[in-house]
Formats: sequence, C-alpha cells, structure tokens
Amino acid sequence: MKTIALLSLGVVLAGCASESGDVGETDSQLVTGPYVALGDSYSSGVGTREYYDDNCKRSNFAYAQLVAGAKGLDLQLEACSGAKIPDVKANQLSALTASTGLVTISIGGNDAGFSNVITKCAEPWPVNCSGDISNANAFIKNQLPGQLDSLYSQIRSLAPHARVIVVGYPRLFNGQQCNVLARISPQEQSDLNATADLLATTTSGIAKNHGFDFVDPRGPFTGHAVCDSVEWVNGLSDPITESYHPNRTGHQEYATLLEKLF
Repeated sequence: MKTIALLSLGVVLAGCASESGDVGETDSQLVTGPYVALGDSYSSGVGTREYYDDNCKRSNFAYAQLVAGAKGLDLQLEACSGAKIPDVKANQLSALTASTGLVTISIGGNDAGFSNVITKCAEPWPVNCSGDISNANAFIKNQLPGQLDSLYSQIRSLAPHARVIVVGYPRLFNGQQCNVLARISPQEQSDLNATADLLATTTSGIAKNHGFDFVDPRGPFTGHAVCDSVEWVNGLSDPITESYHPNRTGHQEYATLLEKLF
C-alpha cells in the first residue's frame, strides 16, 4: 500500500467472505518447494516499524517471514508497499517458477484507491467522504473482478504446482473515535467496514474460482481494531506510514491463520 499518503493506508479493508475467520475449504496440505510472498504493504510488513528494504518496506516481522521460519520454508518476499495489480504483474511474478511450492498474496486495496479514501475521511468536518467510498465500491464491483481473474490466472500459469493462498485484510474500525487528529466519524467507519466486506466477498469469490484458498482475518481481528484496548492494527501513528497497518502482533496472528493450512 502506498506509504507516502496521509494516514498511509491502502486497504482499510477486509478479508474473506466468512466472518468466522475460516481460512479456506482445502484441508491441511504439505508444502514442498520455495515460498513466494506477493502483494502490497500488508504482505511486505508495513506497520511493524523495522525494515531491511526501505524502498518496499519489507520487514523480518512480516507474516510471510514468520510462516517461513516456523515451517522451514525458503522464502522470497517480493511484496512491496504501494503495489497495485499491474505492479505485481510487472515486478513480482518473475519470482514464480514451476518449482514454487507456496504463494501468498494480498492485493486490491490500492487498486480501489483506499489511500485517498482514508485521507479524505480523516479531513476535518464538514468534509464528507461518502462519494469517495461509493467510487471505491463501484471499482470493486465492476473492475476489480476482471483484474484479479487475470492476475490469478498468471500466477497459476507460472507456478502450476504451488499452493496459492489469497490473504485478506481486517476491518480497521470499531466505531470509536480515539485518534483526535484523524476525524473518521462512526458512520464513515461503518461505511468503510462495509466496503471491506465487499472487497472480501469479491476477492474470495475470484480466489475460489481459481482453486485458491482465502485467509480471512476479520473474525480473529474482531476486538483488536483501532481504538480497541489491545490493537492488532495501528491507528494514526508516527511516522504516518505506519498508520492503519497490522502491528507485529497482527502479523503474528496472520502467520497463525496461515500455519493452520499446512
């Protein structure tokens, strides 16, 4: 996700079609071969506050690193902060080969323009971001499915034997306003969470069509949103680029969900 915009953000959004935190319909499977992690800032590790690659904000605390360490997998972390679907195609898919054993990917929030949406929602009253949210919803309904379908087809073509897991995004908000410098009203928070659900339903449906698993963090992250007593997602932060991304505990929870699959 784009880390240079106000409130950093990309996706403020959701995970999969299931609210229970289900990680997919496929039974636990053994993974053989290298692991390639694709996607945006939610996969690169933004929010963990420590990076070995400042350009893409890749972190040793990213969930992919935790999974690889726990499972003894050879990891190529290709995910990059700010990435959209065309960026994944142009800059990340070259890491995939016929020997790739596992692929994870989070993508779609930047394509829907959520960096700008959250920035708009956080502006002082009387600014209203309902129109921006509606535009994002229209993109998710009308354009994102075709773009995801094309991307997922390329992933399967380049890594024909890999287990592919699409990783969703948590809802960020619980309706409270605890960040006085970021005015996002309870109604706007509700609308953004609804858009998160739309993104989840759309993305999980395309993933299923390709035979991919989908990890849904929404259920597990409930009670750990921005303004909850124990946050797994950063609120408005210093530096601003850390805002609205999973913290280290959040990435550990992502890793736990993924590890249940194999």
